[in-house]
Amino acid sequence: MGTSPHRRRTSEALAAAALLVLVSACGSGADLPGYGSGTSETTEASPTEDEPSPDEAPPAETPADENPSDEASSDEENPADPEEPFEGGTAADTGEPSDDAMLTVTDVRVGAHDDFDRVVLDLEGTGAPGWRVEYVDEALEPGRGDPVDVDGEAVLQVDVTGTAMPMDSGVEEYGGDPVPGPGESVEQVVYRFVFEGTTTAFVGVDGEPRPFRVLTLSDPTRLVIDVGH
Repeated sequence: MGTSPHRRRTSEALAAAALLVLVSACGSGADLPGYGSGTSETTEASPTEDEPSPDEAPPAETPADENPSDEASSDEENPADPEEPFEGGTAADTGEPSDDAMLTVTDVRVGAHDDFDRVVLDLEGTGAPGWRVEYVDEALEPGRGDPVDVDGEAVLQVDVTGTAMPMDSGVEEYGGDPVPGPGESVEQVVYRFVFEGTTTAFVGVDGEPRPFRVLTLSDPTRLVIDVGH
């Protein structure tokens, strides 16, 4: 049987409509897989290991090393101009303590410099010390008069006045161990404790009596004896 004209026209119309839909879809590519950006899914880039997450605080910067020179200057340093030549003498040197002096020697130290050796007596308590420093023929124990062994050919006796017994000053006294010197001028320092308000130490000097000078330093309180080379 032949197809009726009405059914043939309807089939042709349906075919034309299907072709039009297919052409429109191919032209836009919007809804077909594999066409243009409309088919790709947006992917967020994950943070790299070098980039911190926005939820994390950035690492703190490491501060630069501080200059270690902020330490307090050594007591053995020359308080005068280091270019200034050492000046001293061999005659006795004296000074008066302050009226409120009640001090105790807490340490004895020796240091070497270009032109002199330095002996430092650290003091704690109140007031400022007095002193009498002079060369003596022999080192003798204060009060008893017994000989004291001191290395060195010449003996410089250091008497610190304005000092007190530890029970009165409330400060622990130096233990008394002899202190070896650098050997250029000072051979040894022998400490002999406090007796009737005066603390005595003997400085053994190499060779003949050498020029010396006496200084007082504060914060902390120190009595300093420089013996020239």
